[in-house]
Amino acid sequence: MNIKLPAFIEIYRQLIAIPSISATDSHLDQSNKALIELLGGWFETLGFSVNIQSVPDTRDKYNLLASIGEGNGGLMLCGHTDTVPFDDGRWTRNPFELTEYDGKLYGLGTADMKGFFAFILDALRDVDLTQLKRPLHILATADEETSMAGARYFAASTALRPDFAIIGEPTSLQPIRAHKGHLSNAIRITGQSGHSSDPDRGVNAIDLMHESISHLMTLRTTLRERFNNPAFVIPYPTMNFGHIHGGDAANRICGCCELHMDIRPLPGLTLQDIDDLLNETLEPVKARWPGRLAIEPMHPPIPGYECPTDHKMVVVIEQLLGQRADTVNYCTEAPFIQELCPTLVLGPGSIEQAHQPDEFIDMQFIEPTRQLISQMVEHFCLTELQADSSK
Repeated sequence: MNIKLPAFIEIYRQLIAIPSISATDSHLDQSNKALIELLGGWFETLGFSVNIQSVPDTRDKYNLLASIGEGNGGLMLCGHTDTVPFDDGRWTRNPFELTEYDGKLYGLGTADMKGFFAFILDALRDVDLTQLKRPLHILATADEETSMAGARYFAASTALRPDFAIIGEPTSLQPIRAHKGHLSNAIRITGQSGHSSDPDRGVNAIDLMHESISHLMTLRTTLRERFNNPAFVIPYPTMNFGHIHGGDAANRICGCCELHMDIRPLPGLTLQDIDDLLNETLEPVKARWPGRLAIEPMHPPIPGYECPTDHKMVVVIEQLLGQRADTVNYCTEAPFIQELCPTLVLGPGSIEQAHQPDEFIDMQFIEPTRQLISQMVEHFCLTELQADSSK
């Protein structure tokens, strides 16, 4: 095949050079349109049909689905096109310039995870895509680092049902079959300000927050004692108090106080379960102080995810890699992709480099990742699968 794609490092360089930051702060948030269009052109060069999907309720964000081959089933390789913001002044290199040094490739998104698309494109150079017996799909999503709006919308709007999906997050090529969910809530207390010399003439929001946190700490203990999954290194749901602010002066009764907290539920513990537990826990404060406590989500919640360990497709991946699928505590788009088909999280690079200044990917991952992608395409798309293989 005479494929006119840039060299692997040049593909990587162009991906890193296009800023595609996702942030809740509108001043930092950026469109991923230029990156999506670049990917679309490359996949069209390989003979894929490309569909670019506008993601509703975002700031000019897009998904891309590139497909090749006929029929149902097949394989879907997934990744997100956005990155987190970078810490200005803490990087020793330009985050938007791919830099090679000491066997590593540095740049924002090298590991998490724009670089995964460079691996896909490079591996497909040597695949005869005219011989596919089942389709191959490439999904590039938007806003994974904030709302996961791209994956949510794609899963809700597509009729596609592949046999299997791989999300190329940086797992050091360790297959991941399950992870916890994530909920972030703001607990807001509205008190009544006043002069500190007469406390009874006001309602101190810090006092109410203290009471609320006491109840939440009881719930944290309950979560630890009541729910357990030994497959996880941290085998229980966690709760973290991440930020608190209230008041403005020592001689003034605090009129408002706000706590930002998160909960990471185990797979099987539903988002509704967590909401119910949270509201039940804080009900005594609400009842005592009507209208003064509010629970508000800071972003759409993410459920826990788990792919059945006995699924035949999981066994195939484990055999290809020679290692068993594991679990992690961080979140990915897997719960939404899993709505379409069995899904594993598996990709080059280490999660330890994600969201860090001077993010990098070790070049030792290049050849093993290239081989793995080729093997997966060979197994799921170039050979006939048995009729019961997706059960």
